[in-house]
Amino acid sequence: MAKDLAIVLNNGSINGAVVTALAAQKYRPVMLYAEILPQAGSRARAAYDQQVAHFKPYREHSLAMPFLASLGPATQKGPSTVDPRAGMAVAKQVLDLLPLIATATRYAVHYQATAIFLGMRVGPHADSLAQATEYVQIWNELVQLPCGQGELEIVTPILELEPWQVVDVGFQSAAPLDRTWSCLEEMSDPCWACRGCRGREAAFQQAAKADPMRVVRKI
Repeated sequence: MAKDLAIVLNNGSINGAVVTALAAQKYRPVMLYAEILPQAGSRARAAYDQQVAHFKPYREHSLAMPFLASLGPATQKGPSTVDPRAGMAVAKQVLDLLPLIATATRYAVHYQATAIFLGMRVGPHADSLAQATEYVQIWNELVQLPCGQGELEIVTPILELEPWQVVDVGFQSAAPLDRTWSCLEEMSDPCWACRGCRGREAAFQQAAKADPMRVVRKI
């Protein structure tokens, strides 16, 4: 029996890869990539393309959305890289995500998809998690009632996880973690010195897993 379709927002990050892998367990994914700051040879875009090749989605769409650049660095890097401990409040994350959710909803209506998967993550902190959960519930009501999509659900499978737990789930779900990009620099190899690289390294160390990006580079 054919799987239902799910819209998956993916920005080439670890979170994007894990969420797509989880979605693919139950649905045929339609992958969306927001091209906010078009750059020739963008490593995040290259990682997304590699993930598309891995997952072989039902469809994939790259969307030119330069107007989102004014919303700040969290949106520019995409929803799946947001870290609440970097000073980003849940309310700001929600504001950044709204245009992407609206776009994903439009594609969900077009494809008659059953779910929209987001890589939003706030961690297990009680206040942030409660606030984010409430927002997700509101989004679901806004999607289901006005759009007449009673079965459409916004899914945030890594919402309450710590970064190391996302890595652990990635290994369990066979997510292509070697096809992800976390570095804040645009170089051929990760710099392993920026905040993105340090956060990635800490997550793999805490998960007691070898980062396939380092393994691949050593071969």
